Amino acid sequence: MAEMRTEEETVQAIKDWWKKNGSSLLIGIAVALAIVFGWQAWQNHQMQQRTEAASQFADLINAYSNESEENRAETVAYVAETLREEYSDSAFAIYGMMMLARQQMMDQDDPEAAIESLTWAQGKADESSPLALVIRNRLARAQFGAEKYEEALSTIESVDNAGSFSAIFTELKGDILLAQGDREGARDAYLAAREQSHQGRSGILELKLSDLGVGEGA
Repeated sequence: MAEMRTEEETVQAIKDWWKKNGSSLLIGIAVALAIVFGWQAWQNHQMQQRTEAASQFADLINAYSNESEENRAETVAYVAETLREEYSDSAFAIYGMMMLARQQMMDQDDPEAAIESLTWAQGKADESSPLALVIRNRLARAQFGAEKYEEALSTIESVDNAGSFSAIFTELKGDILLAQGDREGARDAYLAAREQSHQGRSGILELKLSDLGVGEGA
């Protein structure tokens, strides 16, 4: 009898506990399941987004490479804009806008449009990555092409650590200063670029210095 009473007491204790805590336990389980399945759904969505963005980027490369296509420029612009609007947080969107900017500069001679494309790409790129330096270099060149000299200089000078891009940026700075009529400043920049270069002396840079009256022995 004592054993039965103990079992009955145990069962009753369980029933009492369930009445008191059962609802919160079920809610906790439901929340846990929602988190698990929600996380899986989010991951699946992210994977699908990456796949779709990669497919769009492949289309962009094909369109850009097909120089015989009559509507090549329109197709490149359309696909690049689609990447920017629908997959703005992906690296594919950044590269897409860089390709669009190259087309705008090289094929369409439209530096203003290239500035807009590269400014967007710059805002999305990780500032500590080498890609950010590539974008800044292209942006400064687009600004230079649009004769926005002060903006181009600001883009160059805002770089904290140019690293292997130092000589490239400094030579471009010389080009900008020369376009502004500052021959002395351009000369100093070209000489600094020569010192910063790890690739040896550049023939083009030496020609620029020669035009400013600086011999190779300087």
